[in-house]
Amino acid sequence: MNSVIAIVIIFGLLVFIHELGHLLLAKRAGILCREFAIGFGPKIFSIKKSETVYTVRLLPLGGFVRMAGEDPEMIELKPGHRIKLQLNDDGVITKIIVNQKNKYPNLKDFTVEEADLEKGLYVKGYESEEGPLETYRVDPVCSYVIDGQEFQIAPIDRQFGSKTVFQRFLAIFAGPFMNFLLAFVILFIFALIYGAPSKEAVIGGVAEDGAAVEAGLQAGDRITAINGNPISNWDEFTEVIQTNPNQTLAFSVNRDGKQVNVHVTPDERLNYKGEKEGFIGVGYERVTSFLGSLEFGFDTTILYSKAIFTGLGQLITGKISIDNLSGPVGIYNYTDEAAQQGIATLMQWTAMLSVNLGLINLLPLPALDGGRLIFIILEGLRGKPIDPQKESLVHFVGFAFLMLLMIVVTWNDIQKFFL
Repeated sequence: MNSVIAIVIIFGLLVFIHELGHLLLAKRAGILCREFAIGFGPKIFSIKKSETVYTVRLLPLGGFVRMAGEDPEMIELKPGHRIKLQLNDDGVITKIIVNQKNKYPNLKDFTVEEADLEKGLYVKGYESEEGPLETYRVDPVCSYVIDGQEFQIAPIDRQFGSKTVFQRFLAIFAGPFMNFLLAFVILFIFALIYGAPSKEAVIGGVAEDGAAVEAGLQAGDRITAINGNPISNWDEFTEVIQTNPNQTLAFSVNRDGKQVNVHVTPDERLNYKGEKEGFIGVGYERVTSFLGSLEFGFDTTILYSKAIFTGLGQLITGKISIDNLSGPVGIYNYTDEAAQQGIATLMQWTAMLSVNLGLINLLPLPALDGGRLIFIILEGLRGKPIDPQKESLVHFVGFAFLMLLMIVVTWNDIQKFFL
């Protein structure tokens, strides 16, 4: 049960932070954000604050921010429409009732002759067939009620497409960026709690099995030289180990102020690139400091990004197959394993997932943030937007492809973990 709670919290946090990035930058640009949603499907919770409805939906597979103007506005008044109007003390329309007018008996009956709810913000028409033509101004935050649902109108200056290329780019890019920022914050807190790796070539721990324990290396040993070559930091130490699998190395060790000579033969293993490297089973010493934690958070976020990017490159070049991909089922399983190993492992895994979500969303694929950014960049280069219908078609095809890919990787996960 604890693992299930951990998974729900982690997935919810990753999606919340991602969508929060979109929301904050969209609002900063003046875009009307109708809904901020965690999950898809039927609503299980909703609350409206200011002009945005915040919802939690049934299927926890993502989220979205519904920005005005991303899809064609469905609010339209045509000549001959019989509507009801709510006016404020200044005679400005604050609410338009399109149907179900019997529920609003005290409002003004009106027949539309002409209306503009995006640019001019006015409604012209007649209160009765014999009456004069009347014109009313429309409040920029006027409500529009149809089929029992209430929407806020979106004047053209509140719509996504009316903003500058740079503002729209930031609103879309902010989602993946927030995932990288979240990873950095998690890793920073992790280092504050558990310590950041020391750059000194000092052994912090020794695995119960492996070349190090067989050779007699101990926690606290400071490596001063290997094969007579001075070692000044941990990176130099690990580089020598990794580049010499199955090669016996002569270590010069400072142990409690005494010089000790140890011979170690690194075992051979494959790294994340599929290359052979040496491994002796030791960990670095950890130290706790604010600046060291900041550096650890930044460096490790970059390291995770490089590892994921390398993996994507190997997938494209065919070095690894699609069978190695994991979907929601696989991620659920790995998150469960991380949760069982403790909070330290779970924090690092959450940071990795956050980086992964950010990078995947930046891929230049239709329906992803990266695909939308490509269209915005092309618009900036061309000086005019791409045909909205063509862009929508590309995103639709891309979304269908992603759903197909999701089905494939989910089936692979089921085979790996349950069959």
